[in-house]
Amino acid sequence: MLGLIKKDFLLIKGNLKLVSIIFIVLIFISFEESSNFIFIPAFISIILFFSTFSYDEYNKWDAYAITFPNGKENIVKSKYLSTLLLVLFTVLITMIIWIIISIINNNLDIEYILLTSFGCFASVIFLQSIMYPLIFKFGIEKSRIVIFVGIFILIAIIGLISRNIGSIPIEVVSLFNNYWMIIVPLIIIITFSVSYYLSKKIYMKKEF
Repeated sequence: MLGLIKKDFLLIKGNLKLVSIIFIVLIFISFEESSNFIFIPAFISIILFFSTFSYDEYNKWDAYAITFPNGKENIVKSKYLSTLLLVLFTVLITMIIWIIISIINNNLDIEYILLTSFGCFASVIFLQSIMYPLIFKFGIEKSRIVIFVGIFILIAIIGLISRNIGSIPIEVVSLFNNYWMIIVPLIIIITFSVSYYLSKKIYMKKEF
């Protein structure tokens, strides 16, 4: 499985370097509004990772890889682990840069930086958890439309909730404010686990 993870990182190595340089420059340029860029590298990195599915489909990699011991299971597992490592690495690097900028600007707020970085990581992993079962079910090309429609629906739901935030019972808001450090990780872990289970179940039934 380590070989599969290494393969995915090698596929995106060139593009990831270029994107990292671009956004590091953007972050340093925007000293006053650096927090606006914390989400960009992580989201770009996961979008780049989608290209590994395209490479695999084009080169018919899956038909070869499934001949390995536990081939199908390891393919799914390696995609999830690779993405997890990639997002974690990207968020950490961006967070370090943000801390450096804040120190230079003499406005370091480590708690805010950590919370925002955690929010970024959780958001991207949640997005991955929604997308991957679709990709394993329909393939990267066919699932693009489904993914974009899903994103628009998600944005619409978030907007609807934001406009009606006042109608949410105060008890629910208070509960979330007091226990979000437990609630959010729990939601992410459950979503990630269910997503992996669905993807594995879908992929195990596939014929190549």
